[in-house]
Amino acid sequence: MIRVSVDPAPIDIGTELAGIEETGAGAVASFIGIVRADDGVTGMELEHYPGMTEGVLCDLAEQAMTRWGLLSTVIVHRIGPMEPGDRVVLVATAAAHRREALDACAFLIDRLKTEAPFWKRETRGGTANWVEARASDDQAAARWTGSEGKPD
Repeated sequence: MIRVSVDPAPIDIGTELAGIEETGAGAVASFIGIVRADDGVTGMELEHYPGMTEGVLCDLAEQAMTRWGLLSTVIVHRIGPMEPGDRVVLVATAAAHRREALDACAFLIDRLKTEAPFWKRETRGGTANWVEARASDDQAAARWTGSEGKPD
């Protein structure tokens, strides 16, 4: 089962994890991204390319399902305005064993950061600026190019 959602509504972690646990998996791994308040950030807004964003996320989920033999994958990503402390993204994977669930979860968040068409604007001191892509995100995504989807 693959579930992908891009929506402005707050993410209900309990509901999403309960759904993935119903697969009967022996392991569920998850990552929750939260709006940080560091460096004076008072707000963040995410925009996306409708249709294309969901397509990229579904493709990444399918890759993870195949590479790690997952039972289920959930990717829920918010768009629109958010404040520090708000949940931005949930990635959850279910597998028979922990290593597959953990590796697939890491793969998904690393690749999502570089491949999904989202644009982030942060507000600091009343001024909003678009955030540039980071080299560290590219490096994290690149580690998954090894054989059989394992990190190099």
